[in-house]
Amino acid sequence: MKWLVTGARGMLGTDLVAHLEGTGAGSDTESGADVVALGRADLDVCDPGAVKEAVAAHRPDVVVNCAAWTNVDAAETDPRVFDANHLAVARLADACAATGARLVQISSDYVFPGHEPYDEDDETAPINEYGFSKMWGEEAAREHELTYVVRTAWLYGAHGGNFVATMARLAAEREFVDVVDDQHGQPTWTADLAGQIVRLVTSGAPYGIYHGTNAGETTWHGLAREVFTLLGHDPDRVRATTSDRFPRPARRPMISVLRHGAWERAGLEPMRDWRDALHAAWPHLALGR
Repeated sequence: MKWLVTGARGMLGTDLVAHLEGTGAGSDTESGADVVALGRADLDVCDPGAVKEAVAAHRPDVVVNCAAWTNVDAAETDPRVFDANHLAVARLADACAATGARLVQISSDYVFPGHEPYDEDDETAPINEYGFSKMWGEEAAREHELTYVVRTAWLYGAHGGNFVATMARLAAEREFVDVVDDQHGQPTWTADLAGQIVRLVTSGAPYGIYHGTNAGETTWHGLAREVFTLLGHDPDRVRATTSDRFPRPARRPMISVLRHGAWERAGLEPMRDWRDALHAAWPHLALGR
């Protein structure tokens, strides 16, 4: 099986390529897979001709689109988010349809308003421009019959900026850190998600929408306390606060909790609990050491 990964130098893309090549944390059966890793410098997914040419030239069996606009606040005023997260996905879907390749589109919990935990088939209703761009990207991807949409949330890993790394830095810089305790979600290790994507594609599971998050739930405050604990610091240095203390241009879902019924229906195990994943990830993150 030949894989083409877009956004291959980002946090998830790097771990996915490593997993496929057999060098990532937890990689096993896919060791030595044929992988074409295309970062932003190699492929601008907003260039229609480049997208079509890349898929036609490499003839992959599977395309995993890890490329995306991820600056949620800037998306409120910058229309380029829709080119990256919607139109580019439509072009990839068309290119995959032309060659018969399967498509894996990485999406987001932000397609939901954030009022309750969500199943895969619940109605989407974004509350910010980034969420709309990802929702329309999902719809564009599913125009191609051979598509998996994998929604994820609260990602952290060894190869990019993220909340876990920020908390580790602040633990060394400040006596106390104020972190919101009214937004609920599922911290998700990119290496775990990478392995789950590979299992999904290679299992022959039905095409459709899957929720790719570690199980369980916590708040940003709860996650920060766990990071401080792993660093050997007093977790009480993390003080709870509320979202209204940190106003931002884009509204955030207050409940970013995704259920995992589609995995069970496909005969696949959902991802492990977020705390177990964070502890397993810790040696690979090398934070504060």
